[in-house]
This record gives sequence, structure tokens and C-alpha cells, in this order.
Amino acid sequence: MALGALMLDVEGLTLTDDEKSLLAHPHVGGLILFARNYESVAQVTALVQDIRAVRPDILIAVDQEGGRVQRFRSEFVRLPPMKTMGDLHATNPGAARHLAQQCGWLMASEVLAVGVDISFAPILDVDCGLSQVIGDRAFHAEPDIAIVLLREFIRGMNDAGMAATGKHFPGHGSVVADSHVAMPVDERPWSEIEAHDLKPFAALARELQGIMPAHVIYARVDAHPAGFSSFWLQDILRDRLGFDGVIFSDDLSMEGASVSGSYSDRVNAALDAGCDMVLVCNHRAGALEALAALEKRGQFPDQRRLAAMRGKFRQGWAALHNDDNWKLVSATVSACVTA
Repeated sequence: MALGALMLDVEGLTLTDDEKSLLAHPHVGGLILFARNYESVAQVTALVQDIRAVRPDILIAVDQEGGRVQRFRSEFVRLPPMKTMGDLHATNPGAARHLAQQCGWLMASEVLAVGVDISFAPILDVDCGLSQVIGDRAFHAEPDIAIVLLREFIRGMNDAGMAATGKHFPGHGSVVADSHVAMPVDERPWSEIEAHDLKPFAALARELQGIMPAHVIYARVDAHPAGFSSFWLQDILRDRLGFDGVIFSDDLSMEGASVSGSYSDRVNAALDAGCDMVLVCNHRAGALEALAALEKRGQFPDQRRLAAMRGKFRQGWAALHNDDNWKLVSATVSACVTA
């Protein structure tokens, strides 16, 4: 079965019969898990197995960045906010790079061990002291330092067998408004965006397997939010930066996506702009409208790109926690969190 272009969510700790029918739809290609879907390692492993019993090929994701954004907590190692590594870089750059690599490996290893394919990480946004929704999720305020640490975090994820997804292209850190509840508008010219926020994406585009654009309008560059803009996704990301991985929309139920109209309009605008997979979360009616739009389009995304996102690390939770490397890395990261 071809993998569809819609990533959606489920309500609880187990699948309902209606959710099983929904996951079997050919235009569903992905599922994202939230904190409400997690109770324990055993429970989420069973949930993932039930999901794959319906759709063995589905791409399963979670937001497991660390700090404020860590959906799986109990029985998982608590990960520090990424700013921790940026702060450490000021006094010990080598230790900061090592910690970034370890955090990337540990996060990916634990997520993969319960059967989930990807975490939507890392954040490539530059912290400019403006965006509270970004804040300490970002590695650093200086793009060049952020790039050094991001490269190590990505290497750690890849070493564990997980594809890395950078967000939020071309940068959400220079606007105050939160795109979850508002429509942020960045009034800076192209030259300032290119010299600052875009730098991590430009440096790392060929090292990432996925990218998620921002629901932000860069008004002096293009009239559309980046996730609905062929200029940003095709002219800049694909053609200029040479990115050949999966482009995921950010959640189309966010307020920052509402400027594009109905859910059907949002899906079509995102796909027409260049997204490979669209997310509709926490809004079942919107997800059903999205599926209807996809049925009408009748097109499937690039299977080559999506296949490259699937996790390769399947040794399981028990085996991972008996591994000496896991014990060493988790102790280091835990010490960093409690320090």
C-alpha cells in the first residue's frame, strides 16, 4: 500500500475501532503521539504494536525534543532544554559538543526502542530573546554556535538509527507571537533573515532527513506563511539549499495555518507549495476533511523520501537499558539536568 500524505493523532492509550478504520485509510501515512497517549513503556510499546498491526508501514512520530517539549517522561531519561548545551559552550565548547551528541543519541535510542520512528527534532531556530514558544528550546542565540551543537545532536540521532527533522524553517525565533494561537508576521528584509535565522538551515540542509516549516509570514519576502509558500519550500529550501528530504507541514490545526482557509484549503495549499506530508492534530473533523481533500487529489508523496525516515533501531527497551553505553550516556545527561 502506498504511504499517504496525512499524519494524524489518536485520542488515548489504546486504539478504538474507529481509529483502526481511520488508520487503514490509504491516504493516512503517519501518526503522531502526544503525552496523552503515554502512560508507561509497556503501554506505549503495545500501542505502537497495535498501530502497526493495522498499518505496518505507517510513520510514527513524537515531539521528544527535551526540556519543556518531552512527551514521554516516566521511565524515560529526562532530557535538558537545548539551551543547556549552548550555555555550556561558553565555558567548555568540547563538553558542549559531546553533550549534544549524547543527548541526540539518547533521545533517539529511547524513542526507537518503543517502536516509534522519529522525533520531530532538533530545533534549528535561533533564540533572539523574543519568542517565548522557542526560548530555551533553541541551542543558542548565535547561529554559528548553534550550528556546531546542532550538527553533533543530529549525528547522535543518526548514530542511533533515527532520521533528524529540523524545525521551524526558515526560523521562528525572531517573532514574538506564538503560531499555535496567533499568526506571527516577521517584517525583516530577506538580507537579515538570510544572515541570521536561515544560517542553521543553510548549513545543515544536506544533513537533515526532514524539515518542518514555520507558520510565520515573512511579509517583506513572501505573502504566504512559509509552510504554504513555494518560494520558501521550492526556490529556497529545495533549489538553493539542496534539501532532498521530507518536508512536513507544521500542524494545520494551529492558528498560524488558519489564514489559508478551510482544512481542505490548508492541505492543498501546503502540498501545492511543496510539503510531502501534512499534519492535522487534535481536530478529528479537520483530519476527515483533509482526507477528503487527499482523496480528491488522488496523489501520493515521494515514497523514497518517506522510506528514509523510518527508524532502523529495533533492539527494544530491555536490551537498550542493559547496554553499557546507554547507562553511561544516561548518567551523564541526567547529571546535566539535575546540576
